[in-house]
Amino acid sequence: MQTNQLKGNNGPRYRQEQASEIPYELIKVKKLTPVIGAEISQVDLSKPLSKLQEKEIHRALSENQVIFFRDQKISKEDHIAFGRLFGDLHIHPSAPHVDGIPEMMKIYADKDSPRANGEVWHSDVSCDLLPPMGSILQIIQCPPYGGDTLFASMYAAYEALSDRMKMYLRGLTAIHDGEPVYRGMYKNFGVQDKETYPRAEHPVIRTHPITGKNALYINKGFTTQILGIPIDESDGLLTYLFEHMENPLFQCRFRWEENSIAFWDNRCVQHRAMWDYWPHTRVGNRITVAGDKPFFNAIDPS
Repeated sequence: MQTNQLKGNNGPRYRQEQASEIPYELIKVKKLTPVIGAEISQVDLSKPLSKLQEKEIHRALSENQVIFFRDQKISKEDHIAFGRLFGDLHIHPSAPHVDGIPEMMKIYADKDSPRANGEVWHSDVSCDLLPPMGSILQIIQCPPYGGDTLFASMYAAYEALSDRMKMYLRGLTAIHDGEPVYRGMYKNFGVQDKETYPRAEHPVIRTHPITGKNALYINKGFTTQILGIPIDESDGLLTYLFEHMENPLFQCRFRWEENSIAFWDNRCVQHRAMWDYWPHTRVGNRITVAGDKPFFNAIDPS
């Protein structure tokens, strides 16, 4: 897909032209929006996938940034096996996990919960030195309504910036800190705090290692400061960028059903879970695929 950016008041702030796409052979891909998100069908994740199915799911994720599957009655072992098709699995530094499966994070909120997972826009565990590549969430029990998850394209957020702002951000790095996020977060699950939590410095603009596209790589959940500029300037810039990232133009919204699965690319996507279903219960399991060190490639991929 080719994207064009318009400046001033000469039309939409962000445009995305739909290029002709190579058809898929074994899976069906239905886009949620022109910018981000697609539902995948004609695949059963409880069964071993063929090499072509694997290749097409990889491609669908790369092209759409977040992909969704319906009616997938998979076991925990199936969930783990699917994640391992994309790389080694990441272990969360703080969250409770399924008994005997440290790679599988519990997702749970009910009428007595003090909080729900993911209520702030974020990229999963971006405070790690090697942040996760992607996350695969299965919701097992849904509220009767509500509990949607919003996803935002950081490719689109980057492309919609002015050329001057892009130049300003080039080469800047920012601190992603897990300490203020994780300390005490899972106390209600009986999780004891660790002595320290991850803290890392990452580029503000991140180049995707597969697509070569640039994406904004800061988020309200973990990013505390942009380095190399005065703190008040950093605060002002982060405030602007966080607000910019939340533009609905860059988003899709997924309505969960029982046994739905979402798989998002943390390198170019942020997400936010809606806790609008109190007093109902929402239950799921998430595994996370390990990633690599974020980098910025100064060479324009176009």
